[in-house]
Amino acid sequence: MTTAPAAPPQLLIACLCAQWCGTCREYRAAFQQLAAALPQHRWRWLDIEDEADLADEIDIETFPTLLIVHDAQVRFAGTVLPRAGDAQRLVESVADQIERGVPPPAGPGPADQDAAWAALAGALWAEGA
Repeated sequence: MTTAPAAPPQLLIACLCAQWCGTCREYRAAFQQLAAALPQHRWRWLDIEDEADLADEIDIETFPTLLIVHDAQVRFAGTVLPRAGDAQRLVESVADQIERGVPPPAGPGPADQDAAWAALAGALWAEGA
């Protein structure tokens, strides 16, 4: 008897941006194309000013910033170049790490921000639960 291969992990990919940021406005179309190319994942555009209640505790220094979450745990949080190909490789790499059983990183950035990233990850993950 053969077993079906395990389904790839579902990730939540959130792009933290701001409407006033020209780079973010340009990147939005690429982010939407990436979401269409990888529909097995959940995608979320988060304007840090319009949704300050979610992201207010996080220090965003550069845009765009991606947050990749699996099972409400931060797998990646950081600035990326505004290129769809780079983001796609990052998403695929995180999914591959999960499939291989690699544990989540200790923290995505400065230690004082870990709790804020974890809270955001949990809140966004719960939106789709």
